[in-house]
Amino acid sequence: MGLGKIAHAANDPIRREILIVLKKEKMSARKLAQHLNISEDLVLNHLSVLKENDLILEEHEKNDIYYLLKASVLDNIMLVLLDLLELIV
Repeated sequence: MGLGKIAHAANDPIRREILIVLKKEKMSARKLAQHLNISEDLVLNHLSVLKENDLILEEHEKNDIYYLLKASVLDNIMLVLLDLLELIV
């Protein structure tokens, strides 16, 4: 994963907010939708983009799917950027 993919995926304010939330804890699409006060379908669309860009993982637990931030060496750069964005936003 490169910084270009990170920048592209995080270019949208909703996706940035999703990444900030998932940086703190794993969450289902339903809970993310409630937290962000948007539709679950919209959250799922944004989660799809984040998955395509290899920024998040799915964790299946019984009948639920939880999303979490994927952590790797390059992702640590993203975490720093998210911390900076959180200060700005």
